[in-house]
Amino acid sequence: MKFVDEASIRVEAGKGGNGCLSFRREKYIEMGGPDGGDGGDGGSVYFKGDQALNTLVDFRFQPHYRAGSGEPGKGKDRTGAKGEDLTVLVPLGTSIYDEETDTLLAEVTSVEQPILIAQGGFHGLGNVRFKSSTNRAPRKTTNGTAGQRYSLRLELRLIADVGLLGLPNAGKSTLISVVSEAKPKIADYPFTTLVPNLGVVRMGHSQSFVIADVPGLIEGAAGGAGLGVQFLKHLSRTRVLLHLIDTLPIDGSDPIDNFQTIAEEVSRYSAAIAQKPQWLLLTKTDLLSSEALSLLKDRLQVAAGPVFIHCLSAVTGDGVASLLQALATYLESLDEEERAAAERLDRAAGQEAHEYSIALREAKRKQRLGLSESLAIEDEDEDGDLDEVIVHYEP
Repeated sequence: MKFVDEASIRVEAGKGGNGCLSFRREKYIEMGGPDGGDGGDGGSVYFKGDQALNTLVDFRFQPHYRAGSGEPGKGKDRTGAKGEDLTVLVPLGTSIYDEETDTLLAEVTSVEQPILIAQGGFHGLGNVRFKSSTNRAPRKTTNGTAGQRYSLRLELRLIADVGLLGLPNAGKSTLISVVSEAKPKIADYPFTTLVPNLGVVRMGHSQSFVIADVPGLIEGAAGGAGLGVQFLKHLSRTRVLLHLIDTLPIDGSDPIDNFQTIAEEVSRYSAAIAQKPQWLLLTKTDLLSSEALSLLKDRLQVAAGPVFIHCLSAVTGDGVASLLQALATYLESLDEEERAAAERLDRAAGQEAHEYSIALREAKRKQRLGLSESLAIEDEDEDGDLDEVIVHYEP
Protein backbone atom coordinates (compact mmCIF):
# COMPACT_ATOMS: atom_id res chain seq x y z
CA MET A 1 0.00 0.00 0.00
CA LYS A 2 1.26 3.46 -0.90
CA PHE A 3 2.30 5.59 2.09
CA VAL A 4 0.66 9.04 2.07
CA ASP A 5 0.97 11.33 5.09
CA GLU A 6 -0.79 14.47 3.82
CA ALA A 7 -4.16 15.02 2.18
CA SER A 8 -6.67 17.81 1.55
CA ILE A 9 -10.37 17.01 1.87
CA ARG A 10 -13.72 18.76 2.07
CA VAL A 11 -16.32 17.87 4.71
CA GLU A 12 -19.89 19.11 5.02
CA ALA A 13 -22.39 18.44 7.77
CA GLY A 14 -26.02 17.85 6.87
CA LYS A 15 -28.62 20.59 6.53
CA GLY A 16 -31.42 20.74 9.08
CA GLY A 17 -34.88 19.85 7.79
CA ASN A 18 -37.41 22.62 7.24
CA GLY A 19 -40.46 23.01 9.45
CA CYS A 20 -43.80 21.94 8.01
CA LEU A 21 -46.74 24.23 7.29
CA SER A 22 -49.83 22.03 7.70
CA PHE A 23 -53.39 22.25 9.04
CA ARG A 24 -55.50 19.50 10.58
CA ARG A 25 -58.76 18.66 8.83
CA GLU A 26 -61.23 16.11 10.15
CA LYS A 27 -64.86 15.38 9.47
CA TYR A 28 -67.14 17.47 11.65
CA ILE A 29 -64.15 19.51 12.90
CA GLU A 30 -64.30 22.78 11.05
CA MET A 31 -61.18 24.45 12.47
CA GLY A 32 -58.66 21.74 13.29
CA GLY A 33 -55.76 24.10 13.78
CA PRO A 34 -52.08 23.82 12.83
CA ASP A 35 -50.27 20.48 12.98
CA GLY A 36 -47.03 21.02 11.04
CA GLY A 37 -44.11 19.26 12.71
CA ASP A 38 -40.47 20.25 13.12
CA GLY A 39 -37.75 19.17 10.74
CA GLY A 40 -34.94 16.81 11.72
CA ASP A 41 -31.44 17.93 12.68
CA GLY A 42 -28.70 17.51 10.10
CA GLY A 43 -26.05 14.83 10.57
CA SER A 44 -22.63 15.81 11.93
CA VAL A 45 -19.16 14.80 10.74
CA TYR A 46 -16.91 13.04 13.24
CA PHE A 47 -13.32 11.84 12.98
CA LYS A 48 -12.15 8.72 14.80
CA GLY A 49 -8.81 6.94 15.07
CA ASP A 50 -8.37 3.45 13.63
CA GLN A 51 -5.37 1.33 14.61
CA ALA A 52 -5.67 -0.67 11.40
CA LEU A 53 -4.84 2.38 9.26
CA ASN A 54 -1.33 3.75 8.74
CA THR A 55 -1.69 5.93 5.64
CA LEU A 56 -3.92 8.70 4.28
CA VAL A 57 -3.90 7.28 0.75
CA ASP A 58 -7.68 6.71 0.69
CA PHE A 59 -8.31 10.44 1.03
CA ARG A 60 -6.47 11.08 -2.23
CA PHE A 61 -9.17 9.11 -4.07
CA GLN A 62 -12.17 10.29 -2.03
CA PRO A 63 -11.70 13.94 -1.03
CA HIS A 64 -15.38 14.82 -0.38
CA TYR A 65 -17.37 13.77 2.71
CA ARG A 66 -20.94 14.76 3.50
CA ALA A 67 -23.25 13.78 6.34
CA GLY A 68 -26.98 13.21 5.81
CA SER A 69 -29.47 16.06 5.85
CA GLY A 70 -32.47 16.11 8.15
CA GLU A 71 -35.89 15.39 6.67
CA PRO A 72 -38.56 18.11 6.64
CA GLY A 73 -41.36 18.00 9.18
CA LYS A 74 -44.70 16.41 8.30
CA GLY A 75 -48.35 16.86 9.08
CA LYS A 76 -49.97 15.35 12.16
CA ASP A 77 -47.25 17.10 14.15
CA ARG A 78 -44.67 14.57 12.99
CA THR A 79 -40.96 15.42 13.29
CA GLY A 80 -38.68 14.75 10.36
CA ALA A 81 -35.97 12.10 10.73
CA LYS A 82 -32.51 13.22 11.82
CA GLY A 83 -29.77 13.14 9.20
CA GLU A 84 -27.27 10.30 9.50
CA ASP A 85 -23.97 11.20 11.14
CA LEU A 86 -20.76 10.50 9.24
CA THR A 87 -17.70 9.05 10.99
CA VAL A 88 -14.42 9.37 9.08
CA LEU A 89 -11.74 6.87 10.12
CA VAL A 90 -8.14 8.13 10.13
CA PRO A 91 -4.80 6.71 11.34
CA LEU A 92 -3.72 7.46 14.89
CA GLY A 93 -1.50 10.54 14.93
CA THR A 94 -3.52 12.50 12.35
CA SER A 95 -3.69 16.27 12.83
CA ILE A 96 -6.72 18.05 11.37
CA TYR A 97 -6.26 21.65 10.19
CA ASP A 98 -8.76 24.15 8.80
CA GLU A 99 -7.13 24.82 5.46
CA GLU A 100 -8.68 28.28 5.08
CA THR A 101 -7.60 29.68 8.46
CA ASP A 102 -4.62 27.36 9.08
CA THR A 103 -6.06 26.52 12.51
CA LEU A 104 -5.49 23.21 14.25
CA LEU A 105 -8.96 21.75 14.90
CA ALA A 106 -8.05 18.42 16.49
CA GLU A 107 -5.44 15.69 16.86
CA VAL A 108 -6.54 12.07 16.69
CA THR A 109 -4.41 10.16 19.18
CA SER A 110 -6.82 7.51 20.51
CA VAL A 111 -9.53 5.18 19.25
CA GLU A 112 -11.93 5.76 22.14
CA GLN A 113 -13.96 8.89 21.45
CA PRO A 114 -14.98 10.29 18.03
CA ILE A 115 -14.08 13.96 17.57
CA LEU A 116 -16.76 16.34 16.30
CA ILE A 117 -15.43 18.42 13.40
CA ALA A 118 -18.50 19.72 11.53
CA GLN A 119 -21.77 20.29 13.42
CA GLY A 120 -24.97 19.40 11.62
CA GLY A 121 -27.56 22.09 10.92
CA PHE A 122 -30.42 22.60 13.39
CA HIS A 123 -34.00 21.75 12.54
CA GLY A 124 -36.61 24.23 11.41
CA LEU A 125 -39.84 24.75 13.35
CA GLY A 126 -43.30 23.72 12.12
CA ASN A 127 -46.27 26.05 12.29
CA VAL A 128 -47.69 24.24 15.33
CA ARG A 129 -44.87 25.88 17.30
CA PHE A 130 -46.30 29.34 16.61
CA LYS A 131 -49.85 28.67 17.73
CA SER A 132 -51.07 31.01 20.44
CA SER A 133 -54.28 32.34 21.91
CA THR A 134 -54.18 35.27 19.53
CA ASN A 135 -52.93 33.36 16.50
CA ARG A 136 -54.98 30.20 16.05
CA ALA A 137 -53.91 29.53 12.47
CA PRO A 138 -50.25 30.50 12.13
CA ARG A 139 -48.73 30.22 8.70
CA LYS A 140 -45.22 30.76 9.97
CA THR A 141 -42.43 28.16 9.84
CA THR A 142 -38.64 28.32 9.89
CA ASN A 143 -36.06 26.66 7.68
CA GLY A 144 -33.39 24.35 8.98
CA THR A 145 -29.92 25.85 9.13
CA ALA A 146 -27.00 24.73 6.96
CA GLY A 147 -24.41 22.38 8.41
CA GLN A 148 -20.82 23.47 8.93
CA ARG A 149 -18.41 23.08 6.02
CA TYR A 150 -14.65 22.87 6.14
CA SER A 151 -11.77 22.49 3.78
CA LEU A 152 -9.44 20.34 5.85
CA ARG A 153 -5.75 19.56 5.72
CA LEU A 154 -4.89 16.15 7.18
CA GLU A 155 -1.30 15.58 8.29
CA LEU A 156 -0.18 12.24 9.68
CA ARG A 157 2.61 12.11 12.25
CA LEU A 158 3.20 8.56 13.41
CA ILE A 159 3.01 7.83 17.12
CA ALA A 160 6.18 6.14 18.37
CA ASP A 161 8.24 6.13 21.56
CA VAL A 162 11.65 5.88 19.90
CA GLY A 163 12.82 7.36 16.60
CA LEU A 164 15.81 6.34 14.46
CA LEU A 165 17.89 9.06 12.84
CA GLY A 166 20.96 9.01 10.63
CA LEU A 167 22.48 8.89 7.18
CA PRO A 168 21.37 6.32 4.59
CA ASN A 169 22.94 2.92 5.26
CA ALA A 170 23.73 3.77 8.88
CA GLY A 171 21.96 0.57 9.95
CA LYS A 172 18.51 1.91 10.93
CA SER A 173 16.47 -0.61 8.95
CA THR A 174 18.70 -3.46 10.04
CA LEU A 175 18.26 -2.51 13.68
CA ILE A 176 14.47 -2.25 13.54
CA SER A 177 14.28 -5.60 11.73
CA VAL A 178 16.35 -7.23 14.50
CA VAL A 179 14.49 -5.81 17.49
CA SER A 180 10.92 -6.07 16.14
CA GLU A 181 8.76 -7.93 13.64
CA ALA A 182 9.06 -5.11 11.09
CA LYS A 183 10.55 -6.23 7.79
CA PRO A 184 11.81 -3.15 5.95
CA LYS A 185 13.78 -3.45 2.74
CA ILE A 186 17.51 -3.67 3.45
CA ALA A 187 20.21 -3.18 0.82
CA ASP A 188 23.73 -1.80 0.45
CA TYR A 189 22.76 1.33 -1.50
CA PRO A 190 21.53 4.75 -0.26
CA PHE A 191 17.84 5.50 0.23
CA THR A 192 16.77 1.89 0.57
CA THR A 193 14.11 3.10 3.01
CA LEU A 194 11.66 5.29 1.09
CA VAL A 195 8.85 5.58 3.65
CA PRO A 196 8.71 5.42 7.47
CA ASN A 197 8.48 2.02 9.15
CA LEU A 198 7.08 1.18 12.57
CA GLY A 199 8.06 -1.76 14.75
CA VAL A 200 6.87 -2.92 18.16
CA VAL A 201 9.64 -3.97 20.55
CA ARG A 202 8.38 -6.43 23.16
CA MET A 203 10.20 -6.80 26.47
CA GLY A 204 8.38 -9.70 28.09
CA HIS A 205 4.62 -10.12 28.37
CA SER A 206 3.65 -6.70 29.72
CA GLN A 207 6.36 -4.32 28.50
CA SER A 208 6.71 -2.93 24.98
CA PHE A 209 7.43 0.24 23.06
CA VAL A 210 7.16 1.43 19.46
CA ILE A 211 10.17 2.36 17.35
CA ALA A 212 10.05 4.39 14.11
CA ASP A 213 12.53 4.29 11.24
CA VAL A 214 12.49 7.17 8.73
CA PRO A 215 14.41 7.55 5.45
CA GLY A 216 17.99 8.70 5.88
CA LEU A 217 19.13 12.30 5.65
CA ILE A 218 22.03 13.76 3.72
CA GLU A 219 23.68 17.17 3.66
CA GLY A 220 21.28 19.73 2.24
CA ALA A 221 18.20 17.66 3.15
CA ALA A 222 16.48 20.70 4.69
CA GLY A 223 16.73 22.32 1.27
CA GLY A 224 15.30 19.28 -0.51
CA ALA A 225 18.42 17.22 -1.25
CA GLY A 226 17.90 13.47 -1.36
CA LEU A 227 14.47 12.61 0.01
CA GLY A 228 14.42 15.88 1.93
CA VAL A 229 13.26 16.22 5.52
CA GLN A 230 9.51 15.80 5.00
CA PHE A 231 9.54 12.46 6.83
CA LEU A 232 11.17 13.96 9.93
CA LYS A 233 7.67 14.98 11.07
CA HIS A 234 7.17 11.34 12.09
CA LEU A 235 9.79 11.79 14.82
CA SER A 236 7.98 14.75 16.41
CA ARG A 237 6.01 12.60 18.88
CA THR A 238 8.90 10.40 20.00
CA ARG A 239 10.30 10.47 23.53
CA VAL A 240 13.90 9.76 22.57
CA LEU A 241 15.88 9.82 19.33
CA LEU A 242 18.56 7.26 18.46
CA HIS A 243 21.12 8.82 16.15
CA LEU A 244 22.85 5.95 14.38
CA ILE A 245 26.42 6.63 13.26
CA ASP A 246 28.21 4.28 10.89
CA THR A 247 31.66 3.62 12.34
CA LEU A 248 33.06 2.62 8.96
CA PRO A 249 31.18 4.51 6.19
CA ILE A 250 31.44 2.88 2.79
CA ASP A 251 32.36 6.24 1.21
CA GLY A 252 35.30 6.75 3.57
CA SER A 253 33.79 9.84 5.20
CA ASP A 254 34.49 10.82 8.81
CA PRO A 255 31.79 9.59 11.27
CA ILE A 256 32.15 12.79 13.30
CA ASP A 257 31.47 14.93 10.23
CA ASN A 258 28.49 12.74 9.40
CA PHE A 259 27.08 13.22 12.90
CA GLN A 260 27.42 17.00 12.68
CA THR A 261 25.85 17.07 9.22
CA ILE A 262 22.70 15.27 10.38
CA ALA A 263 22.48 17.35 13.56
CA GLU A 264 22.60 20.56 11.51
CA GLU A 265 19.91 19.34 9.07
CA VAL A 266 17.57 18.40 11.93
CA SER A 267 18.11 21.79 13.59
CA ARG A 268 17.35 23.61 10.35
CA TYR A 269 14.11 21.68 9.95
CA SER A 270 12.83 21.79 13.54
CA ALA A 271 14.39 23.27 16.65
CA ALA A 272 11.89 21.33 18.78
CA ILE A 273 12.92 17.94 17.35
CA ALA A 274 16.58 18.89 17.81
CA GLN A 275 15.87 19.52 21.51
CA LYS A 276 14.50 16.04 22.12
CA PRO A 277 16.63 13.64 24.18
CA GLN A 278 19.12 12.04 21.81
CA TRP A 279 21.28 8.95 22.20
CA LEU A 280 24.20 8.23 19.89
CA LEU A 281 24.55 4.67 18.59
CA LEU A 282 27.78 3.58 17.00
CA THR A 283 26.79 0.83 14.55
CA LYS A 284 28.70 -1.92 12.79
CA THR A 285 31.21 -2.01 15.65
CA ASP A 286 32.18 -5.56 14.73
CA LEU A 287 34.20 -4.03 11.87
CA LEU A 288 36.46 -1.96 14.16
CA SER A 289 39.18 -2.86 16.63
CA SER A 290 38.61 -1.98 20.28
CA GLU A 291 41.35 0.71 20.11
CA ALA A 292 39.81 2.40 17.05
CA LEU A 293 36.35 2.23 18.61
CA SER A 294 37.56 3.79 21.86
CA LEU A 295 39.25 6.62 19.97
CA LEU A 296 36.08 7.27 17.95
CA LYS A 297 33.99 7.43 21.13
CA ASP A 298 36.37 9.96 22.66
CA ARG A 299 36.23 12.17 19.57
CA LEU A 300 32.44 11.91 19.46
CA GLN A 301 32.14 12.82 23.12
CA VAL A 302 34.08 16.00 22.42
CA ALA A 303 31.97 16.88 19.36
CA ALA A 304 28.56 16.02 20.85
CA GLY A 305 29.08 17.02 24.48
CA PRO A 306 27.58 15.10 27.41
CA VAL A 307 25.38 12.57 25.67
CA PHE A 308 24.68 8.84 26.02
CA ILE A 309 26.83 6.82 23.60
CA HIS A 310 26.19 3.15 22.96
CA CYS A 311 28.02 0.66 20.74
CA LEU A 312 26.25 -2.17 18.92
CA SER A 313 26.31 -4.50 15.99
CA ALA A 314 22.88 -5.50 14.70
CA VAL A 315 24.44 -8.33 12.68
CA THR A 316 26.20 -10.06 15.59
CA GLY A 317 23.73 -8.86 18.22
CA ASP A 318 26.39 -7.27 20.42
CA GLY A 319 24.93 -4.42 22.47
CA VAL A 320 21.34 -4.87 21.20
CA ALA A 321 19.83 -6.40 24.34
CA SER A 322 21.45 -3.83 26.64
CA LEU A 323 20.22 -1.01 24.39
CA LEU A 324 16.62 -2.26 24.50
CA GLN A 325 16.74 -2.64 28.26
CA ALA A 326 18.14 0.88 28.65
CA LEU A 327 15.38 2.26 26.43
CA ALA A 328 12.63 0.45 28.32
CA THR A 329 14.02 1.68 31.65
CA TYR A 330 14.28 5.25 30.39
CA LEU A 331 10.73 5.33 29.02
CA GLU A 332 9.29 3.92 32.25
CA SER A 333 11.26 6.37 34.40
CA LEU A 334 9.77 9.51 32.84
CA ASP A 335 7.85 11.43 35.50
CA GLU A 336 4.84 13.70 35.00
CA GLU A 337 6.94 16.85 34.65
CA GLU A 338 9.17 15.26 32.01
CA ARG A 339 6.15 13.94 30.12
CA ALA A 340 4.54 17.39 30.20
CA ALA A 341 7.75 18.95 28.84
CA ALA A 342 7.88 16.27 26.13
CA GLU A 343 4.29 17.04 25.12
CA ARG A 344 5.13 20.73 24.80
CA LEU A 345 8.01 19.81 22.51
CA ASP A 346 5.66 17.55 20.54
CA ARG A 347 3.24 20.42 19.95
CA ALA A 348 6.04 22.78 18.94
CA ALA A 349 7.52 20.18 16.60
CA GLY A 350 4.09 19.54 15.11
CA GLN A 351 3.60 23.24 14.39
CA GLU A 352 7.05 23.48 12.78
CA ALA A 353 6.29 20.42 10.66
CA HIS A 354 2.99 21.96 9.59
CA GLU A 355 4.63 25.25 8.65
CA TYR A 356 7.26 23.40 6.62
CA SER A 357 4.52 21.43 4.87
CA ILE A 358 2.61 24.62 4.00
CA ALA A 359 5.77 26.25 2.63
CA LEU A 360 6.54 23.14 0.57
CA ARG A 361 3.01 23.04 -0.83
CA GLU A 362 3.18 26.72 -1.76
CA ALA A 363 6.46 26.17 -3.59
CA LYS A 364 4.98 23.26 -5.52
CA ARG A 365 1.82 25.24 -6.26
CA LYS A 366 3.84 28.00 -7.86
CA GLN A 367 5.56 25.42 -10.05
CA ARG A 368 2.30 24.07 -11.38
CA LEU A 369 0.33 27.32 -11.27
CA GLY A 370 -2.95 27.01 -13.10
CA LEU A 371 -3.17 23.22 -12.86
CA SER A 372 -4.78 22.86 -9.41
CA GLU A 373 -8.44 21.91 -9.10
CA SER A 374 -11.01 23.32 -6.69
CA LEU A 375 -12.37 21.05 -3.99
CA ALA A 376 -15.55 23.11 -3.61
CA ILE A 377 -18.75 21.12 -3.16
CA GLU A 378 -21.91 22.08 -4.96
CA ASP A 379 -24.73 22.81 -2.51
CA GLU A 380 -27.94 20.87 -2.87
CA ASP A 381 -31.50 21.80 -1.94
CA GLU A 382 -30.70 25.17 -0.43
CA ASP A 383 -34.07 26.73 -1.15
CA GLY A 384 -37.08 26.29 1.13
CA ASP A 385 -40.59 27.42 0.24
CA LEU A 386 -42.53 28.87 3.17
CA ASP A 387 -45.61 29.32 1.01
CA GLU A 388 -46.01 25.61 0.34
CA VAL A 389 -48.90 24.25 2.40
CA ILE A 390 -49.37 20.57 3.19
CA VAL A 391 -52.95 19.67 4.14
CA HIS A 392 -53.91 16.16 5.15
CA TYR A 393 -57.42 14.89 5.84
CA GLU A 394 -58.49 12.45 8.48
CA PRO A 395 -61.20 10.06 7.25
